[in-house]
Amino acid sequence: MTSAGGRPASHKKNKGLGKRLAHRNIIVIGCSVGGVEALQKVVAGLPKKFSAAVFVVLHLSPQSTSVLPQILKRAGNLQAIHPRDNDPILAGQIYIAPPDNHLMIEDGRVRVTHGPKENRHRPAIDPLFRSAARWYGPRVIGVVLTGSLDDGTAGLLTIKKRGGVAIVQDPQDALAPGMPMSALEIVSVDHVAPLEEIPELLEKLVAVEVMENGTGKSSRLRKETEIAELDDMNAIEDENRPGTPSSFACPECGGVLWELDGEEMLRFRCRVGHAYTAGSLSVEQSEAVEGALWAAMRALEEGASLAHRMAKNAAKSKHPRLETAFRERALAKMEHAEVLRKLIVEGQDEPAELEKNAS
Repeated sequence: MTSAGGRPASHKKNKGLGKRLAHRNIIVIGCSVGGVEALQKVVAGLPKKFSAAVFVVLHLSPQSTSVLPQILKRAGNLQAIHPRDNDPILAGQIYIAPPDNHLMIEDGRVRVTHGPKENRHRPAIDPLFRSAARWYGPRVIGVVLTGSLDDGTAGLLTIKKRGGVAIVQDPQDALAPGMPMSALEIVSVDHVAPLEEIPELLEKLVAVEVMENGTGKSSRLRKETEIAELDDMNAIEDENRPGTPSSFACPECGGVLWELDGEEMLRFRCRVGHAYTAGSLSVEQSEAVEGALWAAMRALEEGASLAHRMAKNAAKSKHPRLETAFRERALAKMEHAEVLRKLIVEGQDEPAELEKNAS
């Protein structure tokens, strides 16, 4: 295999501009619900001698054991691995984010880090997309496939800003259309395609030469990448944040969330690095409210049960006034618990509505 991460094997200098021509050879793919099947279809259509490196983030449970490399190796012609931190980037290789770790790209090497969660996930799609855009600019092809909510949208937007190509699976072709729809609403996407057309599209795009513009020049992009890598504590502790303090607390750690300035998409990040889009933060808050309602309902039902027992004990002791008081208390607590139960049941439709409006 040849290196896909360093200086291109064949390049042409553009005199007077200090730039050079290079092939697009960094492909980053993000997916969630329905992603395993989608990835198999994409990988199956790629040729054995593929001149680009492919990086994949599929949302996984932190406790899961991923067999995705084996699945993708059987599905197609390329090698697929869970990389180790600092592995070299090689063309024709598929690098898959391990459970509970972000997959990122640095100059010529793979980074596997346990950085702060983003959009409620680790691995998350945005850190991979941002790091690819930072280091490889127009050489990057970003692909958003099936999934819920909006992880990947902000990262795809960064890829476009740095001159890369944005591809989105047709939402009508996706098992979960949330992520593709979010990307289409925020990003000026280059290609919208069903899964069966994406492999051929990638082959054509990889064959195209682009003009490189240099890497790592955006201070915002550099800082966000370093926070996700968790390598530089100065990036986390820097008080000169590109944003303003919001009235919201980080659901993960309780710290103040800073609203990031100058963004086409409303995003937040806390002091230690947890990051949220408005959509993912809204879902997190809804889940926190539901958890509090369940806890309150349980406490009320336990209180009602205790009041019933106290009423029975009062009846045995021939204290009718106490018995009546305890039975009334039990009835009031059960009525309050029923109100909370109705709130919870009615709120179960809210996540779907939030996903629809997340972008």
